[in-house]
Amino acid sequence: MNLKSSWLFALMLLLLLPSYGQDKASGYLSIIQDSQVDSVLTAYDTIRYRAMENPDNKAIPGYRIQIYFDSGSNSSDRAKSVREAFALLYPEIPVYVSWKAPNYRVRVGDWRTRLEAEKALQLIMIDYPNAWVIKDEINFPIIN
Repeated sequence: MNLKSSWLFALMLLLLLPSYGQDKASGYLSIIQDSQVDSVLTAYDTIRYRAMENPDNKAIPGYRIQIYFDSGSNSSDRAKSVREAFALLYPEIPVYVSWKAPNYRVRVGDWRTRLEAEKALQLIMIDYPNAWVIKDEINFPIIN
């Protein structure tokens, strides 16, 4: 055997050895973890479900788009008409009218991230050019 073929034989042997150490027939995976991991995950699920069922927890931090803001006479009626017009144009986006003295506001959507809200803003600005994204408390997302 010459030097070249002995190197080739040694290389092939090194490549084949790791495959002999694997147990291909069992098909089982063993996970070793701290026993507290399961208790933490269970506690998290319990707290999350209780928070969603609690009527005092109606909102989480998120973003909405404000499309109307006004005070003065008839501002309540104008806010309601803006809400109705928006609901006709965008039935899939929730609309909220709120009053914080002395202003009426119409805000739309329940987005968890600013990026999602900015994406929707590009569509809404076609009909509401003065709309802007604002940080707000939003409703819990619907879980399917």
